[in-house]
Amino acid sequence: MLASKRCAALPSTSISSRSLAPLRPRLSAKRSSVAAKVAVIDVTDKTFQTDVIQAPSVPVLVDFWAPWCGPCQMIAPMLDEIQAEYKDKVKCVKLNTDESPQVATDYGIRSIPTVMIFKDGKKMDTIIGAVPKASLIKAMEKYM
Repeated sequence: MLASKRCAALPSTSISSRSLAPLRPRLSAKRSSVAAKVAVIDVTDKTFQTDVIQAPSVPVLVDFWAPWCGPCQMIAPMLDEIQAEYKDKVKCVKLNTDESPQVATDYGIRSIPTVMIFKDGKKMDTIIGAVPKASLIKAMEKYM
């Protein structure tokens, strides 16, 4: 059923892993310090209704992802940062489509990463693929 899902394509720029080696320790340290402040919540098929649809009237960013998806791993730290920066103004959650396929099917997720924005229980916007943090913030701020 979910085997047809694919990982959204990244921009066609190529960066060698060697050029990123000096940045890795700094990025890891930053990621762990952001995550320590405010956590992005994991939701499942069972908790989606409570954590997303019945959430207070703040925008809820739902990251549909899977562990094998490289671009999904790229946007995860951005969601941690958005959650930390916007604290009570936004709620960021992530749903593993391999472990919770029903919600992904219900919302027609065919490509990951996909970020959907919900407000007052309604789907407001959909962003497909690994996009810059500024694009996620711009989409989210329309519903604040």
